[in-house]
Amino acid sequence: MKVSWVSDESHVPSRVDYGTSTGKYESSATGEHTSYHYFFYSSGKIHHVTIGPLHPATTYYYRCGGYGQEFSFRTPPATFPIEFALVGDLGQTGWTTTTLEHINASNYDVLLLPGDLSYADTQQLLWDSFGRLVEPHASRRPWMVTQGNHEQETFPIIYPNGFKAYNSRWLMPYEESGSKSNLYYSFDVVGTHIIMLGSYADFRANSGQFNWLANDLAKIDRSQTPWVVVIIHAPWYNSNLAHQGEGENMRVAMEEMLYNSGVDLVFAGHVHAYERFTRIYNNNADPCGPIYITIGDGGNKEGLAMRYKEPKPSTSIFREASFGHGRLRIVNNTHAHWSWHRNNDSNAVVSDEIWLQSLSSSPSCNLKIQQKPHLTQPNANDEL
Repeated sequence: MKVSWVSDESHVPSRVDYGTSTGKYESSATGEHTSYHYFFYSSGKIHHVTIGPLHPATTYYYRCGGYGQEFSFRTPPATFPIEFALVGDLGQTGWTTTTLEHINASNYDVLLLPGDLSYADTQQLLWDSFGRLVEPHASRRPWMVTQGNHEQETFPIIYPNGFKAYNSRWLMPYEESGSKSNLYYSFDVVGTHIIMLGSYADFRANSGQFNWLANDLAKIDRSQTPWVVVIIHAPWYNSNLAHQGEGENMRVAMEEMLYNSGVDLVFAGHVHAYERFTRIYNNNADPCGPIYITIGDGGNKEGLAMRYKEPKPSTSIFREASFGHGRLRIVNNTHAHWSWHRNNDSNAVVSDEIWLQSLSSSPSCNLKIQQKPHLTQPNANDEL
């Protein structure tokens, strides 16, 4: 587990003390620190410390920098079932607070966030306030994120490459997965291989991200990780009028690789609404394609994307412009349950749910995965 935090005091060491009993820290680890400047803003000391090895399904108590408040987190289990919370385009609004409270009200093991975190948009103090907002939640469970357009923070000549605050504050395990960029990486947890792609990193053929994805997919062992989940920011399939076509170039470049590798689910943000598609490939229903889900409704400051294409495409199963979050509970090697929880005042209401089978356990799809087919004939079968 990587523990990241910011301190205003320069003398604070990059050290985490931890143990399995409150107030008793049998272990300690040291790490690295960084800082950054953005125009007239100077960040605090940003610490990153990796602790472990850790036991599964265990609560650890820890403190940062050798003193101060004690935090605790629980590690994921060693075996199924495992539950992921999913929420995109989070921001810092009243709806954000409600969404986080609803997520925290029910247990989960790992949170996945498909981009647009703080909505700082070059106002660096908003990165600090976002850290304070999510601290009670992100300190308790692993939060795994990828970048969105609001993380770019580019400025001609001075900051042409962008992502300075994001890469400094939200350091993900990209090197461990063979990636050369913090904008895309992968990791395994309890029978699930999760690939975090960068919608705003170069994805063209023979780019660094394209070649990394090909190598990463080729190394997947479905006997060890029968489920494969991909996280992006800009959706490849979208019947909302907002952000139409913005993920199309990336879809054209990479969709075939995901299909040939039997990816089960693709989650996206960017569009401030919820939408679930059937299994789909190359714009047609296909029983061996991924299920595409847009979950960009965490609570951003820009409001909801209320207008959809009419009539609704046959491949779009459920769509609604409301704030909320999702839950993916993977029960075993073959079956998982997905649910979307609409924010409804003080309660989260389950408004869409479905059971699904892993493609690796489907005889016909598993054969296609092994043979790595090219474009198949469309099949309008909506069985999931």
